[in-house]
Amino acid sequence: MSIRTITLCLLSLAMTAAISRPMAAHEDALGERIQLSMKSAITHVQPMTGIVLWTDNPNVNTDAVQLEFRYCGYNEVVRPDGTYDFSMVDSVLDGAASRNHQSVLRFYFVYPGKKTTVPEFIRERPDYRETVAKSEGKKTHFCDWSNEALQQFTLDFYQRFADRYDGDPRLAYLETGFGLWAEYHIYDGPKKLGVTFPSKSFQDRFLRHLDSCFTSVPWMVSIDASDPRYSPIEGDAELLSLGFGVFDDSFLCKQHANENENDWKILNLDRWKHSPGGGEFSYYTNHDQKQALSPQGPHGISFEDDARKFHISFMIGNDQVKFQSMERVKAAGMATGYQFRITGARRIGASVDLRVTNEGVAPLYRDAYFAINGHRSTQSLKGLLPGEFMSVKLADPNHAAEQQLVIECDHILPGQEIQFAADLD
Repeated sequence: MSIRTITLCLLSLAMTAAISRPMAAHEDALGERIQLSMKSAITHVQPMTGIVLWTDNPNVNTDAVQLEFRYCGYNEVVRPDGTYDFSMVDSVLDGAASRNHQSVLRFYFVYPGKKTTVPEFIRERPDYRETVAKSEGKKTHFCDWSNEALQQFTLDFYQRFADRYDGDPRLAYLETGFGLWAEYHIYDGPKKLGVTFPSKSFQDRFLRHLDSCFTSVPWMVSIDASDPRYSPIEGDAELLSLGFGVFDDSFLCKQHANENENDWKILNLDRWKHSPGGGEFSYYTNHDQKQALSPQGPHGISFEDDARKFHISFMIGNDQVKFQSMERVKAAGMATGYQFRITGARRIGASVDLRVTNEGVAPLYRDAYFAINGHRSTQSLKGLLPGEFMSVKLADPNHAAEQQLVIECDHILPGQEIQFAADLD
């Protein structure tokens, strides 16, 4: 028998053996597309979204919320001699994190009925002179914004804060601003630009500075920053292009459609596509609070409807636990922010292709990735708008997608989970 004949016989035997060997259940031919079955549900409020309780609320230890809020004074961080001590901030963040909650912090200088939180080393300067006047019927101290040392301190403070906390998973959002409660107004009290309220030129510098400081943690200002009596933002294309989000501290008030909505428009109704929207339920009347989460809201519009309209990611509702069950608080929270759904999944060789949409009312503002066995996709879910779709490709050499597919995010706590929905047969 010739060598050529022997070779052909051996090849024939090898092919016969290969054909007769049963294929493992998870194997597929190279390049063959196999549709995957997948079942998953979103069962809780998603990280960085939902109704927010204050850190000292006695009911705060609940899985009905993912976020906690606290006002912070600058003098709680900066000692009388001007040195920085962030132990208070760390304590607040750690306290919330121990309950698997992230924090929303708002730094303020002026609060009705109180002294300012300007650090003592500035208040004791001979060229620093605060104004004392009534606000909401209470003796209130107002900053001296003509003082350059206060201006420089404010810029330095946020640089140091960003150096320490930008990217910290314990911190979900930072709110800031000037005036009463840092809400960008002095609706009751002495309002004088450059004296009791920062000049527009300093505000311009401040806003640009924060935009350069924070590259990870979303920072936000009040919708009242739209008011040209206080702020330089309206009509300024460069300032409007900055990455700040907005918070609305009288959400669902009676005049919301006529007043607040116009503020949202001035600050750009499409801002939510890249920066978050949040706020607090209106305290204008007791009725506003009691009916905030009722089916028709306090004034004929439900929270869910306006959360969708304004693309709300979170809403402070500290008193809602007095009027609503935790189940209702949770349900309202699940009507905010993002919700991801897989609408298609197929395996192609050693990889998996997913088709993903956002069924929520706002995008996710931090990077997050589908992953299998710790191997992440390269496509981030950040910025996927409601109703839009994206394709996600993952390596899956062990064919584990159906059992081990998760969403990983470096900006949430170890005990938190970004869920996804899927109903694929």
